[in-house]
Amino acid sequence: MKVLIVFYSMYGHIQTMAEAVAEGARAVDGAEVEIKRVPETLSDDVIQAMGAGDAQKALAEKYEVVTHADLEAADAIVIGTPTRFGNMIGQMREFLDSTGPLWASGALIGKVGSVFTSTATQHGGQESTILTTHVSLLHHGMVLVGLPYGRFPGQMTLDEITGGSPYGASTIAGGDGSRMPSNNELEGARVQGRYVAEIATKVAATD
Repeated sequence: MKVLIVFYSMYGHIQTMAEAVAEGARAVDGAEVEIKRVPETLSDDVIQAMGAGDAQKALAEKYEVVTHADLEAADAIVIGTPTRFGNMIGQMREFLDSTGPLWASGALIGKVGSVFTSTATQHGGQESTILTTHVSLLHHGMVLVGLPYGRFPGQMTLDEITGGSPYGASTIAGGDGSRMPSNNELEGARVQGRYVAEIATKVAATD
């Protein structure tokens, strides 16, 4: 059973969450887990101006770019995207828009899909980004998996300001992007990864 994590990360927040999702998925017997990134669409000049040059170089060296064939080969696809104005980032939108041929052939029907995100602020799109990304996955006929309260009660804590919702794991980067995922947020990502792999195992067994 193959779990594919597809992400875009500019400053490392989603990358950190993606690794935690992968850790959780790998805890399920028989799960093969890959992490791949979507193509960058911004010019080098723009990336440098945004202060993300070093981070993007490191990401390019560590992770391969995802292909349509990777999506077809996976049993579960977990999307990780930062938020831009309450929606997925443009790089992820452009990649998903390129999957029209997979939609036309029904290649992703019945695969498990899940989403996690990051925002600058607590109310900056934690839920709307995940929910609007779900729409694309539903158009592909995927089976959606979230982050149930019963599996991750940490999303109900009042001990800290934290990401996490029943729709998926999330993290808050702060206005200047300096806050990295907390232990609670990373645990939510691990729980989501494991839950996705468990459901995908059950779905694969019925094929």
